[in-house]
Amino acid sequence: QVQLVESGGGLVQPGGSLRLSCAAPGNIFSLNAMGWYRQALGKQRELVARISSSEIPTIADSVKGRFTISRDNTKNTVYLQMNSLKPEDTAVYYCNTHPALIFGWGQGTQVTVSS
Repeated sequence: QVQLVESGGGLVQPGGSLRLSCAAPGNIFSLNAMGWYRQALGKQRELVARISSSEIPTIADSVKGRFTISRDNTKNTVYLQMNSLKPEDTAVYYCNTHPALIFGWGQGTQVTVSS
């Protein structure tokens, strides 16, 4: 099963920003909604944002106004712009299709928000 590769995570201070990226095979990417998910230590994985194949975004209430999802169909890449980061945003972030999980879960990218 194909696994996606997420990138762009890191250690950032509260209030900081990060931009995550994830590239997917083109034939699947262009036809599907893509989602960014996160899993904090000891918690279940949750969807934080999704974007339809026609670029309509949906953002979880917990990150609304701070996170933005976008996609570049020419590069088969989905992005998550994260601003005003909070310690509670600390998690491993993953991308996958939504709602059906077509790809296997990759290793994700760690985001740590700490002073």
